Amino acid sequence: MTDIALDRRHVPADLPERIQHYIDGEFVDSVDGGTFDVLEPVSNDVYLQAAAGQRADVDRAVAAARRAFADGPWPRMLPRERSRVLHRIADIVESRDARLAELESFDSGLPITQALGQARRAAENFRFFADLVVAQADDTFKVPGRQINYVNRKPIGVAGLITPWNTPFMLESWKLAPALATGNTVVLKPAEFTPLSASLWAGIFEEAGLPRGVFNLVNGLGEEAGDALVKHPDVPLISFTGESRTGQIIFANAAPHLKGLSMELGGKSPAIVFADADLDAAIDATIFGVFSLNGERCTAGSRILVQRAVYDEFVERYAAQAKRVKVGYPHDPATELGALVHPEHYAKVMSYVEIGKSEGRLVAGGGQPDGFTFGNFVAPTVFADVPRDARIFQEEIFGPVVAITPFDTDEEALALANDTKYGLAAYIWTNDLKRAHNVAQAVEAGMVWLNSNNVRDLRTPFGGVKASGLGHEGGYRSIDFYTDQQAVHITLGEVHNPTFGRN
Repeated sequence: MTDIALDRRHVPADLPERIQHYIDGEFVDSVDGGTFDVLEPVSNDVYLQAAAGQRADVDRAVAAARRAFADGPWPRMLPRERSRVLHRIADIVESRDARLAELESFDSGLPITQALGQARRAAENFRFFADLVVAQADDTFKVPGRQINYVNRKPIGVAGLITPWNTPFMLESWKLAPALATGNTVVLKPAEFTPLSASLWAGIFEEAGLPRGVFNLVNGLGEEAGDALVKHPDVPLISFTGESRTGQIIFANAAPHLKGLSMELGGKSPAIVFADADLDAAIDATIFGVFSLNGERCTAGSRILVQRAVYDEFVERYAAQAKRVKVGYPHDPATELGALVHPEHYAKVMSYVEIGKSEGRLVAGGGQPDGFTFGNFVAPTVFADVPRDARIFQEEIFGPVVAITPFDTDEEALALANDTKYGLAAYIWTNDLKRAHNVAQAVEAGMVWLNSNNVRDLRTPFGGVKASGLGHEGGYRSIDFYTDQQAVHITLGEVHNPTFGRN
């Protein structure tokens, strides 16, 4: 890395010297004193040490959360009381959005404008569940004059939350908000690549008035701290976002305890562009869908299937626009594509770029961008004419790399779209209303966007099928996951029992 590049890197003021765990209302080191290095992705320099959690640290955190659940006020508060605390959390996050975005951008390599949007979404997540937990209505079933049956919801206990390194602060809020709104206590294990923004939750929650022990944070590696959390007998719930292979391991390790699981896993989502689509809109959306958030997004439309009548035009225009995507320093407001999160992930993405050169026709990118041949920068990379059995067609890359493949008929488009082990998202571009609905219902994906990029409505279920996940969160699905639903039956009239044992 050149001195000029180092001089242009932005380092936020007042960075902590180290990151600790937060257990039972206090910042603490690991029991064994262990730490791990945290890198920033522009230079890959180590900028701080974080406490490396082990089983003993998870035991302490779970014990604190268990006490807060069994003896503390949080699960016993009225929904309106908890809602007020969550709204205060949202207020604090909004008031600090610029600082949160600055730290998130520095730690993860996300462009600052996109990190700012994610910080504001984190506040919105807390507002949404603060309102939902007050407004929710549960089912009541009446048999007039004879019986009333109703559903009662209860918080379950200690929720174990394991979050990824892409948009970490926002995705932590996506789990924290419903878990807390429903009266549970939590132990959060954030991704080891990006622990900086997670360390801010403790101060935000204290200021908002969250009772001691309700929120606990243990940093560390997934195979150590995460594994201990999954296997802990006093943690009945695990919500995990991450790779499909890790999800399989969690599923196996949680099985002996019959834990509740919600897992949002990998994706290799198709974007299907029919010949009658609005190509301007489709190109803009599919460029954004795979290159925003540095391509490190589970719902990225990284397989673009284009009808042959418009295929050559689409590829030419898409490649030209991809070359114009502005790669730059994460702190620069003009940057559209920043630095990948970590050198390990950078090496993985670059290995797929090399694989792709033998599987498809490289029409854009293919290496590091001009002026950024250091750190974890990758040029927006586009492969055309990619066959369905290619690794870059089948495997999740999780970076700014896209595969474009032609098709002729609706049936072929669907066969290509469904020909992966994943099934998280799908995007369909057509002006034929009948085709749009038929293809949407036939595609194997948990979420489908018609003539739209990835626009989230928090009321709708978020999750995938096949290897992309287990269960759904969002709206009432989150309330369902974080609560036990108890059916209560009341007899109103004369009791009518079958009579056994009478003479």
